[in-house]
Amino acid sequence: MAIADILHELEHHPRPCDKEGLKKSIRDALIHQAGKDPLEATPRDWLEAVSYAIRERLIERRMFTQRLFNREHVKRVYYLSMEYLIGRMLINSLLNLGFYEACREALSEMGVDLLGIAELEPDAALGNGGLGRLAACILDSMASQCMPGYGYGIRYEYGMFQQQIENGQQIEHPDNWLRYGNNWEFPRPEKIYRVRFYGRVVTHRDNGNLRHHWQDCEEVIAMAYDHPTPGYGNKNVNNLRLWAAKSTRDFDLNYFNEGDYIGAIQKKAESETISMVLYPNDATAIGRELRLKQEYFFVSASIQDVLDHHEEMGYRITELPDKVALQLNDTHPAIAVAELMRLLLDKYQLPWMSAWEITKAVFGYTNHTLLPEALETWPVEVMERVLPRHMQIIYDINFHFLNEVRHTFPGDTEVIKRLSIIDEEHGRQVRMAHLAVVGSHKINGVAALHTKLLESTLFHDFYRLWPERFVSITNGITPRLWLHQANPALCALISEHIGRDWVMDLSQLRALESFADDPKCREEFRAVKEANKRRLADLVLERTGIRIDPNAMFDVQVKRIHEYKRQLLNILHVIAFYNRIRRGEAGDQTKRVVLFGGKAAPSYVRAKQVIRLINDVADLINHDPMVNDRLKVVFFPNYDVSAATVIIPAADLSEQISTAGMEASGTGNMKLALNGALTIGTLDGANVEIRDAVGEENMFIFGLTAEEVAETRARGYRPRECYQENAELKEVLNMIGSGFFTPDDPARYGDLVDDLLNNDAFLVLADFAAYVQAQEQVDALYTDREDWTRRAMLNTARMGYFSIDRTVQQYAEEVWGVVPECWI
Repeated sequence: MAIADILHELEHHPRPCDKEGLKKSIRDALIHQAGKDPLEATPRDWLEAVSYAIRERLIERRMFTQRLFNREHVKRVYYLSMEYLIGRMLINSLLNLGFYEACREALSEMGVDLLGIAELEPDAALGNGGLGRLAACILDSMASQCMPGYGYGIRYEYGMFQQQIENGQQIEHPDNWLRYGNNWEFPRPEKIYRVRFYGRVVTHRDNGNLRHHWQDCEEVIAMAYDHPTPGYGNKNVNNLRLWAAKSTRDFDLNYFNEGDYIGAIQKKAESETISMVLYPNDATAIGRELRLKQEYFFVSASIQDVLDHHEEMGYRITELPDKVALQLNDTHPAIAVAELMRLLLDKYQLPWMSAWEITKAVFGYTNHTLLPEALETWPVEVMERVLPRHMQIIYDINFHFLNEVRHTFPGDTEVIKRLSIIDEEHGRQVRMAHLAVVGSHKINGVAALHTKLLESTLFHDFYRLWPERFVSITNGITPRLWLHQANPALCALISEHIGRDWVMDLSQLRALESFADDPKCREEFRAVKEANKRRLADLVLERTGIRIDPNAMFDVQVKRIHEYKRQLLNILHVIAFYNRIRRGEAGDQTKRVVLFGGKAAPSYVRAKQVIRLINDVADLINHDPMVNDRLKVVFFPNYDVSAATVIIPAADLSEQISTAGMEASGTGNMKLALNGALTIGTLDGANVEIRDAVGEENMFIFGLTAEEVAETRARGYRPRECYQENAELKEVLNMIGSGFFTPDDPARYGDLVDDLLNNDAFLVLADFAAYVQAQEQVDALYTDREDWTRRAMLNTARMGYFSIDRTVQQYAEEVWGVVPECWI
């Protein structure tokens, strides 16, 4: 068959998506790809067969989408991110493509339960928390809105570690998510790029122009693996391209013949460690160097790939800003600025200023944190050794940039020190956030408060220099996963009352608001929540052995474990509530299940200590007969995307209690509110905008504001005074410090209590009294089930602004300059 005939067949006779067509595809895949007799197939074999059948339809739509983009010569977005928390693909793909029911019926007729086999699919945990989940949501939205957008990242062989709780402590185990292969990916052995490290730079003059040659390097091969990313509504399918490291030499036969079997594969093993593990432990010099190599590895391969496609399309390199937008998802890919400059200067031999104008025009930078320790810096010595040509380019960028600063702020040596890409005062470090800001035409925060703080604190001098570069783009979440897929009963209830168009236009949820005063609709809404709570109770029993009462209030804090997120404040209140129960002072306070979930970085000692404290407190409370189910505490192990789709729809109360001014945005707060949980929180991150959207009366706001936090620190915060002035707080801390919860090791938390009393960097004690008071308001409202349900419905109805589709539209208009193109 000629190529023209193949193309005609594909375009005019795509694979059928009805029940019978899917049955045939699944049967064929089971036999011819999984290689199994249907009589002997295991549930995992059926999962593989279904995945292949869906994948066939995805790749057809991917080809149609790609042809359209090529034909229309569209400008494309390339999203550079170290993390993608994409989770499971099967159910998401079926729902987005529109043949979930057809597939369920097809499998049912073959004696297979779709949801049963879907549970066997591993989570692709290629990320840690909100940043990685945001990246996945953005890919979903770009495809759903027909934006020509692609993701680039790393195909980690081992994703975010598997968290187990042993003796109350976090134990990390490898997350071998590729143990059974990955049915959704397409290896692209023809898409390989050489990525270089170390070596030296040789400079010479060519007709008066300086030329640089990076030579004597170590090389690693980056090989592409493609993941089709389907949009909702049978529309475009975009692509996530992940890079795996391959050795340039697989095997050294000389070593082998001499009996050195380990030496024979050593170089191969060393090269391939680059894409082995998500976030290697950077507590050691070797770990930090590996982290730098990971970041450059995927950035170099990605930009080479982008430029290759640009040339294949017949475009001139000077047209790059017209056809390409590169988005830096935080500082991890910031080395891309120097890498693009290297290629423009050394490969394409553009003049410096031309290359620099192109670079600034294509890059945008999203900042995700105000924490100085989260803004990456690299020792100059390490950068000069690992990436010597890039260090030269960074010096040159800094030279030209500081000349501009001197013209704008003449004689101000302090501002030059603050703005320099090279930090000269802390051991000579390359400030990667500064490189990203200087090399981008737009810099955005991820919530209104966050952007305001970027402009007034962290990047204040940059904002004075270039105010026009700063924009605020509040994060969002995809309703396709976090409501349509995660909460099908609520999805059905909403659609029954207002139609189904809200899935692609979340602002339409506002129409649900009028039903909040309808007693029958409130009853239906409450029934959905109660069913979700029973489902979560079953999962908690399965995972932890703890039996929880679905009739209790589910008080949920699920997120990365970090001091600024203040899981510690939550557990202090738990102890205070426990003491009230023991003394008979709890009165009518409602029965409560307090559920924690999240992972601590392996080297983050304090965060791991907080996990252990939560589990020690839970062990005592859950076995105290005096409590008698009035209070249960659960630490849910190995919190991931799949667990979140069960936990979030079941939550009554959403804990968003970070120290004001510390959380950039948050997206868990959006997911929980969208699913009808009421928020207890500080005015931090996107909580501020959620308050404005849902109404302060439908939340529980407490604690110091960002301005008050700054003022408290400025005048000299003394946490011990909070301890002395609050008898309930004093009792709680004394219990922890004296070993009440750890009689086998009374001194276990002595240092934690001491740090709270003398430092308390995140103002836990300063906000304790206000937090307890807000929790009393929670208890009072929860006893009025009708009013609580009404407010929960209003939360759901008013969360339309926080759709990722609005976020992506803002990026498209204000940063990328791209427009939708749909092949249907």
